[in-house]
Amino acid sequence: MMLYDLHTHTFHSDGVLSPLELIHRAFVIGYTGIAITDHVALGSLERMLNEIREDCALARKHWNIKAIPGVELTHLPVNAIPEIAEAARELGAQIVIVHGETTTEPVPRGTNLAAINCLFVDILAHPGLITMEEAKLAAKNGIYLELSARRGHMNSNAHVAEMAQKAGAKMLVNSDAHDEHNLLTPAIIAEIVEKAGAGSLMIEILEQNPLALIAKIENRSR
Repeated sequence: MMLYDLHTHTFHSDGVLSPLELIHRAFVIGYTGIAITDHVALGSLERMLNEIREDCALARKHWNIKAIPGVELTHLPVNAIPEIAEAARELGAQIVIVHGETTTEPVPRGTNLAAINCLFVDILAHPGLITMEEAKLAAKNGIYLELSARRGHMNSNAHVAEMAQKAGAKMLVNSDAHDEHNLLTPAIIAEIVEKAGAGSLMIEILEQNPLALIAKIENRSR
């Protein structure tokens, strides 16, 4: 079974391991692909992406794993999201995630909508109590909605899955890992999908959607 995890953190933000160690640990337990998506804002964007891009390239050269450099835009002023997402893409972020309106943190109201309307965003992470209007826009704009494995953020997975299924939006399961103990297994992903009430979409969420997003990323890079 292919195993993709497109939202993780290293010691470049609030994680524990270096990018290379996290990628290697993922490789050892059977990951097919992993994205390094540390928290960034405008000031840290260029420095962090330079380092993450180089480590991902080194990992891809020596290990059989798709190591993808990315970012998670976190707690930004809502009106700044489009500008910084575009800058991230220009600086080499192959995946741009926006830290959504999780119910466990005071994320600025309007973040979900700004992310979903941004052409440079790929994934809306842990979107909390996302509205039907937002879910429909995510479906229309090709933004993937995350079912989170992270404690606290996962509390709204069932709501996210319900809105996504009604709207036809695509979903992914990501670990939001901050150390090696947070990495996913097929059993963990299956449990998250089932508990969210999306068991009928298991293969789509586990394999088809990650493959489609990675194909989109690779097409952009050509």
